[in-house]
Amino acid sequence: MPQPNPVAICLLYREGKLLMQLRDNIPTILYPGLWGLFGGHIEAGETPEIAVVREIAEEITYSLPSDFQKFGIYGDDIVHRHIFHAPLTVPIEELNLQEGWDFGLLTPAQIASGFHYSDIAKESRPIGQAHQKILLEFAEKHPQFF
Repeated sequence: MPQPNPVAICLLYREGKLLMQLRDNIPTILYPGLWGLFGGHIEAGETPEIAVVREIAEEITYSLPSDFQKFGIYGDDIVHRHIFHAPLTVPIEELNLQEGWDFGLLTPAQIASGFHYSDIAKESRPIGQAHQKILLEFAEKHPQFF
């Protein structure tokens, strides 16, 4: 049986909201067309900490603050997620989306609803269940950010 793919993900929060990515609507990728989190595969020889810094820079041209912290590890049969968190210290307008269809800052209540509207897609798209679970647990355990 194949091992789950290791990935590094960062939860970025600003003004009581969490940054989410609307994944490309390509059927051959995981979670196509769903709202998810920023991050990606850990390359050979990388630690999760190095991978998350690289992935966030690649996906939204954002330099993570040096004091980003680990939130936990979430795994299933497909993906082994190393979850980190950090404040988003710039307005969303200063980010440059390099991967994905759209992005936005969502409140925990919007995340709990399971759907979010995209101006680019011109429709409400579902939030990936695994990512929704992680975000809601993060919001519950860290109410000081909300």
